[in-house]
Amino acid sequence: MRLLGGVVASLLLGLAVGVAAVAVHPWWWGVLLAVTASSAMLLALPRGASRIAYAAAWAIVIALAATPRPTGGYAIAGDLEGYLLISWAVLLIVVAAATVARVTSQPDRAHPGE
Repeated sequence: MRLLGGVVASLLLGLAVGVAAVAVHPWWWGVLLAVTASSAMLLALPRGASRIAYAAAWAIVIALAATPRPTGGYAIAGDLEGYLLISWAVLLIVVAAATVARVTSQPDRAHPGE
């Protein structure tokens, strides 16, 4: 139950930080703030499901904002800031997946020295 609570909290956090990143990304300082806040939050989360949930939620917000709106515009423009934000979403997923804690097997203690 504790793991589920952490994953849900990470999902909500990823959604909130992603929406904030989309809101401030048109300005140069907004891109820096979005990239810094997103990366810091990812690294602050424990390895495993929480990081994956955060990165996935953040990337889903960015992907939805990059799709065309019914009025014909985009929430993330096809400019340097927009492409940087989209690239950062991919990078967050890669880092989250690469830093999942590995389960290592215990050495066989029944036969030491073999």
